[in-house]
Amino acid sequence: MDLKFKVSAHISRTVHEVFEAVADPAKLSNYFTTGGAQGRLETGATVTWDFHDFPGAFPVQVIEVVPDERIVLEWEAHEGTFDMPSGKPPSVPGYSTRVTMTFAPVDEGKRTLVSITEQGWRETQEGLLGSYDNCMGWSQMLCAMKIWIEHGINLREGMYK
Repeated sequence: MDLKFKVSAHISRTVHEVFEAVADPAKLSNYFTTGGAQGRLETGATVTWDFHDFPGAFPVQVIEVVPDERIVLEWEAHEGTFDMPSGKPPSVPGYSTRVTMTFAPVDEGKRTLVSITEQGWRETQEGLLGSYDNCMGWSQMLCAMKIWIEHGINLREGMYK
C-alpha cells in the first residue's frame, strides 16, 4: 500500500494569480501560514512555514518550481494525529514526504484547477494517521485560498482557537 492522497479545487482567478498566492510568502501568510511564511518558493530554497494552531516553524525544502505550472516540496514527515497534547504529531527525523502542487488553466484561463498530492509516509498505522491529518490540512488550505483570493476573507482566522 502506497500512502498518498490528492485534493483539488477550482479557483476563479488566473493561473498566475493562484500560483503567486502560494509562491509569494506574504500572500501565503494571508490565508494559510497564520504564523507567517519566510522565503519565496524557488527551486533549491529552504523556506519556513509557521502556523498559530501548530506553533513552531516547519522547514520546507523546495525541490522544483515551474512558474505557473508546478511546485514540488519536501518536509519532515509527521506521524500520528494533530490532537496530541503537544498540538503536533511526532516528527520522524530523516524521513520526509513529498508535496506536489499543480496549476492548470480552465475556462479559457479564467479559472485555475489546483491539485495537491502528498506521498511518502511509512506504511504503518501512525503513517496512515499522519496522511489523514495532512489531507485535511491541504483540503482546508485550498478552501482558505479560494475564499481569500476570490473574496479577501481569511477563513483560518480564529478557526482553531
